[in-house]
Amino acid sequence: MAEMLTLEAFEEASEKVREVTLETKLVESPHFSAATGNRVWLKPENLQRTGAYKVRGAYYKISRLSPDELSRGIITASAGNHAQGVAFAATRAGARSVVVMPETTPLIKVERTKHYGAEVVLYGDVYDEACDHALELAEKNGYTFVHPFNDPVVATGQGTIAMEVVQELPLVDTILVPVGGGGLACGVSTFAKLYNPKIRVIGVEPAGAACLTAALEAGHPVKLPSASTIADGTAVLECGSEVFPYLQANLDDIITVPDEELIVAFLDMVENHKMVVENSGLLTVAALKHLPAENKRVVAILSGGNMDVITMSSVVNYGLIQRDRIFTVSVLLPDRPGMLVKVANVIAEKRGNVIKLEHNQFVSTNRNAAVELRVTIEAFGTDHKAQIVEALKVAGFSPTLVQASL
Repeated sequence: MAEMLTLEAFEEASEKVREVTLETKLVESPHFSAATGNRVWLKPENLQRTGAYKVRGAYYKISRLSPDELSRGIITASAGNHAQGVAFAATRAGARSVVVMPETTPLIKVERTKHYGAEVVLYGDVYDEACDHALELAEKNGYTFVHPFNDPVVATGQGTIAMEVVQELPLVDTILVPVGGGGLACGVSTFAKLYNPKIRVIGVEPAGAACLTAALEAGHPVKLPSASTIADGTAVLECGSEVFPYLQANLDDIITVPDEELIVAFLDMVENHKMVVENSGLLTVAALKHLPAENKRVVAILSGGNMDVITMSSVVNYGLIQRDRIFTVSVLLPDRPGMLVKVANVIAEKRGNVIKLEHNQFVSTNRNAAVELRVTIEAFGTDHKAQIVEALKVAGFSPTLVQASL
């Protein structure tokens, strides 16, 4: 649609989405500013209606459908956030909605999509497989397909985020935007360059699903053989062909982030901003440390916050281990009364907190010579961990660090 992705279209979309969106004002972050050497603000779309920015594009797109297109029912494919946006917007428009989601979609996203009124079909392991199935169902049943990212109308709706950013922070230097299929990055980067070409817009994608990086290197969209990332909302094999030219023209750079950095970013957000942000939404937070420290005004878009409790628990545990807040040591002890107490006393004197013990009497055929004690300990961080390990060595226990498990 030629009239899309213009300033006039962004203004129209902004007026339209205000009918349903919540105000997500920028949050200045002293923590990330101090940690990165830039002035950092967060755009908390994790607090948006339906828990993600996707309601913007979905609502704008559906508001432009004809009565005939609405009457035939709406279908889409999504890893979760677009699904909820479409379900919400379709229900508000009085239309039936069907959503095809990958079988790996977190339960909270499935249940919330149903809550907003959609019929959910689980199919495939990744978004692309779910999308192919949704297109088959659309062809078979005559549904109106609403693409989650490869649609300039949807991208225009997503770009209203950038309009709000510059309204609050007109002198923004850099905007970090998550990338899955490219719809959000298309809308944000296109508006930003229309508003002020000096604004740098940097896309951030997971290292295990870097489809835009591959496309930019090839000069056209290419399909990855697989996607493997905890950032399920951006686990896309191929970026959108309709939005790719805009991404080529308007994105200044791409940063890829490994899953390990998302885990640390989750802890940072919870501890310093008391906000739950899903892994895809944390891409921009993890990318902050990849920027040079130049005292620039940087906005990180937090694209969503729909995260199930089991995933949250796993990420917290792994994050604590990564930061040496939890670690496990193995010590060999003679099987005599009082030895466990001696180990515990050494740890206690260094203010370590024992959270799990595993006692293996069968590590040696000679129990009197040695039994194994594995101790999982809570510490304040890397320095404190080193102090505890050194104290055990001084006490003669010869500790060996092993993989922590909770």
